[in-house]
Formats: sequence, C-alpha cells, structure tokens
Amino acid sequence: MIENILQTVVGFVDTLFVAKLGLNEVTSVGVANAILAVYIAIFMAIGVGTSSLIARNIGAGDLEKAKSIARQSTFISAILGLLFGLITIFFSEPLLQLMGADSKVLADGVTYFKIVGVSSVFIALMFTFGSILRAAGDTKTPMKVSWWINILHIGLDYILIFGVLGLTGLGVAGAAWATVIVRIIGTLALYFYIKKSQVSFRLMGTRSTKDAHSIIKLSTPAAIERLIMRLGQVLYFGLIVKIGADTYAAHTIAGNIETFSYMPGYGLAIAATTLVGQSIGAKQSKEAFEYGMLTTWVAVVFMSLIGAILFFLSPWFATWFTTDKNAVDMVVTALRIDAFAQPALAVGLVLAGALQGAGDTKSPMYSTAIGMWVIRVIGVYILGIQFEMGIAGVWISIAIDLYVRAIYLFYRFIVRAKRTSALNEYSKRE
Repeated sequence: MIENILQTVVGFVDTLFVAKLGLNEVTSVGVANAILAVYIAIFMAIGVGTSSLIARNIGAGDLEKAKSIARQSTFISAILGLLFGLITIFFSEPLLQLMGADSKVLADGVTYFKIVGVSSVFIALMFTFGSILRAAGDTKTPMKVSWWINILHIGLDYILIFGVLGLTGLGVAGAAWATVIVRIIGTLALYFYIKKSQVSFRLMGTRSTKDAHSIIKLSTPAAIERLIMRLGQVLYFGLIVKIGADTYAAHTIAGNIETFSYMPGYGLAIAATTLVGQSIGAKQSKEAFEYGMLTTWVAVVFMSLIGAILFFLSPWFATWFTTDKNAVDMVVTALRIDAFAQPALAVGLVLAGALQGAGDTKSPMYSTAIGMWVIRVIGVYILGIQFEMGIAGVWISIAIDLYVRAIYLFYRFIVRAKRTSALNEYSKRE
C-alpha cells in the first residue's frame, strides 16, 4: 500500500505542478497520460503473469523455475518497452489527435508524450522487477525504492518545470524529463535488489521457450483486460473532451485526487495475488480462499474510510490544483459521487488480484469488458452528453460500472474456490 501511494505521488506531483502553468497544460498532460496508460496496461499484464507464476512455483518449492520465469519476463518486457518506444516516435501526434486533443493542447501533449513514451522500456522493466520481488514475498524493497525516487522526483519536477537559480524552467517538458529520470534510477535500483534476492537471475541466462509461453499465456487475458479498460478510457476521455476542455481538466484533477483511494486496494490485491498463488501452489485451497476473502474485507474497510475523507474534504483538495470556481465545483461533484463507489472498487480490485493469483486471468477480463464498454462508455455518452449532466453523469457511470464488476468478481471467486477445493480433494483420493 505504501509503495503504491509513493508511486502515485509521481503523477500527483506532475499534475499539481503543471496545474500552476494553466488548465490547458493539465489537459495536455492528461491526454498524453491516457495513451501512456495503454502502454502501462500491457506492462502491468506481464507483471500479473510473472507474479502468479513465480508465486505458485515458490509455493511448490521450485526456485529454479521461479528464476527462469523472472528472466523470461524481463526479456519480454524489454522487447515490449522498445516496441512502444518506436510507436511513440512515429505516431505520437496522430494518437493525441485521436484522443480529441485540439491545437491548444496538442503541442504540449506531443512534447510530454514523446519524452515519456520513447523511454517506455524503463516503465516496463520497473513494473516487471517490482512484480518479481513482490511475488517472492519481498514487498518492502519496492516500497523503499519508491520512497527515494519520489523524493528525488519532487525536487526534479520543481527545478525542471519552473527553473531555479537563474535556470529557465522547461514547463511541461520538464515534468516529462523528471519522470523519465526517476524511472531509470528506479529500474536500476530494483534490479540491484533482485540480484541480492532468492530469485536472483542473470540477464544473459538460458532462454526457455516453454516458460516464455507460460508467461504470455497467463498474461494475455490480463493484457486484454487492461487494454479493454485503457482503450475504453481513451474513448470515454474523448467523450469528456467533447463535453468541454474545462470538464476534462476537472475530471483529470478529480482522477488524480481519487487515485490515492486505489492504493489500499492495489496493495491488498498484490497481497492476494501472492498469498493465493503460493497457497494454490502448495495445494492449500482452503487457505487460498480465506486469504482472498480476508484481503477483500480489509480493503473494503480501508477504502470506505477513504471515501468518507473524499466526501468531506473534496472542496479543500480541489483548491490545491485550481482556484477556478467552476472547476472546483466540478471536482467536488466528481469526488462526492466517487466516495459512495469506494466499497465496490475495493472488492473489484482485490478479487481480481486473488483470481489472477489462482491462475484465472479471464474473469477480470470479462468484468472489465462489460463494465468499461457496456456500462461506462455508454453511460458517459447518455448521461454526460445526451442528458447534459456533465461531470456528474461521467462519475455516476463510473460508479455503476464498479458495482457491477464487484458483484461479478465476487461470484467468480466463490465458484473458483469451490472448483479448486474439489480438484484438490480428488487429487488426494487418487
């Protein structure tokens, strides 16, 4: 949880500082980050497959297999990172135009997108290296790395955006360069700690086609799920841009504030993936189910409390980013609607992690497809545009999506637990 909060500070500080430049600059960075989120979706999916396989092999006592999985996932991540870097070089402007970026935000958006996107290989490797350490049970090291790079990021952000001691600030480009520098440092630091861990591996070691196939097979549904979510976000972000640039800026600010509410859920989802995966590997189906349910209810408590904080303190949070009264009112509306969706968000995040730890990456994919494309996108179009509810319509659609997903994933986890328990009982009788 702490690590995720620290990582979120990177995006939060970027938006906070960029907001001092103006709302158009906020929109340009927000649009660029919406596309970068698609890249990150793929890298996170590789991390999901990596975590699940390493956790299960450690649970089964096969450390050499876990090391091989770590090596293959690093190789796959590096190739994907380089590929997305090339895509950024050649297609940055068309992609931003596809998002609905107009001439006012396009120039800054392209600048930010190119700097951060071309260096995608470091984003990919940071996700993979963090997943390797967490799957091995070491969640403290990624947290420590995040702590130090975030401190560095805050300083670099200020210096490179605004300038200091007579040096001219780079504006939006400065925010991008600060992000890239800390990701490079973070990647090197995480690999250094992997070399000191029980899953230490050599980058130039033997390639295993079988292990690579296992990672890709398990990661593909997770990748599709993330892509469905991110591409759906790209589409409904485009719809929000059509409502108005000020609405999109307010949505971006609300989203940055709300991101902190995800952190307990993400942290407990990682715990669920690791503990459920290791329990399944050790053929302890009862313990796997109990870990999944316990982490879910802990997340519900944590995130319900955060929901209450969002509801009451949203006017104060909004003024951190802007003094525009209309923008502040829209941010408050969004966050107060979101406060009531926090319990559903908790259930969805953690049970998705628990299912992925058990090897079921398809159920989260189905839930995201239905929630994002059937509920969220259509909801934003109908409530936000047709009924002219603006940002209220956008966030009501998001809340409905989260509750539908939570119900579906809870059902799938119960079914999966019963099936795994039955298979283990049959195996023991045999």
